[in-house]
Amino acid sequence: MPTTAEREPLKVLLVEDSPLLAERLRELLGQVPGVTLTAVVNNESSAVSAIRSGGTDAVILDLHLKQGTGFGVLRSTAGIANPPDVIVLTNYALQQYRREAQLLGVRYFLDKAREFERIPEVLREIADQRLPATH
Repeated sequence: MPTTAEREPLKVLLVEDSPLLAERLRELLGQVPGVTLTAVVNNESSAVSAIRSGGTDAVILDLHLKQGTGFGVLRSTAGIANPPDVIVLTNYALQQYRREAQLLGVRYFLDKAREFERIPEVLREIADQRLPATH
């Protein structure tokens, strides 16, 4: 199995409307080997555009945004070819939200307050599931 240095970096889109939390996540992602933060957006339409343009392997997605919602992003990008893996990171870790996210294809649903530190582990898991770069 290739090492982190031998595979293509995991390209991550961050969808978060809190500037403070976005900066905290930017710092955290900067410490994860093999991860590249491609963009930070704070609203539904920018997130949908970024995902549809391709080149994103994983999305860290807040559910409540300045304009729109994370669920709107998920619905608008359902059915695209080669969809990115989505990590929902929310302060609203309600059971009905978790179920709805799962119905929309989300495998990772994290509570900001209790599971923030799991993000590097989840990103490594996603990277391990992706095909290694061919040389």
